[in-house]
Amino acid sequence: MNTIKQLIEKYCPDGVEYKKLGEILDYEQPSKYIVKSTDYDDSYSTPVLTAGQSFILGYTNETDGIYTASKSNPTIIFDDFTTSFHWVDFDFKVKSSAMKMLRPKLKKDVDFRYIYFAMSCIKYVPQDHTRHWISKYSLFEIPVPPLPVQREIVRILDSFTSLEAELEAELEARRKQYEYYRDQLLSFKHLSGGGRDEVEWKTLGEVGEIKGRIGFRGYTRSDQVEKGQGALALTASNIVNQNIDYNNSTFIKWQKYEESPEIMVHDGDIIICQRGSIGKVALVEKLPQKATINPQLLLLKNIKCNNKFLRYYMTGTEFQKELNKIKGIGTVQMISQSKLSTLPIALPSLSTQRRIVSILDRFESLVNDITTGLPAEIAARRQQYEYYRDQLLSFKRKS
Repeated sequence: MNTIKQLIEKYCPDGVEYKKLGEILDYEQPSKYIVKSTDYDDSYSTPVLTAGQSFILGYTNETDGIYTASKSNPTIIFDDFTTSFHWVDFDFKVKSSAMKMLRPKLKKDVDFRYIYFAMSCIKYVPQDHTRHWISKYSLFEIPVPPLPVQREIVRILDSFTSLEAELEAELEARRKQYEYYRDQLLSFKHLSGGGRDEVEWKTLGEVGEIKGRIGFRGYTRSDQVEKGQGALALTASNIVNQNIDYNNSTFIKWQKYEESPEIMVHDGDIIICQRGSIGKVALVEKLPQKATINPQLLLLKNIKCNNKFLRYYMTGTEFQKELNKIKGIGTVQMISQSKLSTLPIALPSLSTQRRIVSILDRFESLVNDITTGLPAEIAARRQQYEYYRDQLLSFKRKS
């Protein structure tokens, strides 16, 4: 930080010039880089990207229309609708046309990585579903100090992001370890008899009642009400790490909720995504108010075993493989209630179910609980990074 102060005093004591993003960045449309098939496989080599939170959607074996990027020639992918963006320094293809690839204009005295950090300080939340780069986002101004100042800021902020990346890598390793032990516990090979003869096998339809919106009848924008009013309308985006995140929820009128009592959500229900993010599962706990589901989701109610055991079982590799076998064929894949109800569930004794839940709860807290362990440390580092980023990128405007 002292070095930055010295550089500012040396190069820009009277403030810095601000420039519009459109003055220093060029953009390219993604048309020729869009993936043709969504038949992804982790064994393929080319990642398919989205500028949203998911980032890497999967991997493709397509060899044409690959966008070339590298450590020495990176790009920023920008979602034209949500304005989210990512730094990319490897070859890729893209999922849709709702993206732009940004690169610095030639002969502009800027450090590209500095621009990326400066864009992270822009506080803008889109209010409408339109393309934003040309009409709005490219008009935002960022401070552009002399290159020595830019490079020192990049050096400092990269040290923060490098540490966070190391913690993220360790967390990912722990998650893989957790998934391994979860699958081992749920294979029942650890039982003294050797496996399946010591558990009772039922179908999911026998273990609980599967409910959903009949004919995918949903709600419209006119049904929505202000936050906290009416009923919660849970969607796939509310499913985070096998639990329900109630932030950023949609709320709809009471009438729509009361017309569909079969899909009222209660504590202890299990939610499963049947379209879009197929197979995402969550256990409903600590429901803050009356709630329902949108047409993407199904409810598993009146569960005849330990609810949390069933949630762990349904997130396991074996169950998810069975789930993938019953996906429909078409542009929008889905799973039907009737086929879902036939999937096999292994039920050991209730005492064994409780023991498995106790073990997996401890593992899960290590990898998902934001109040303890690595998730808490990563959150603290991210807050620290954002604080210093905002401080470093606050400059007096040159008059």
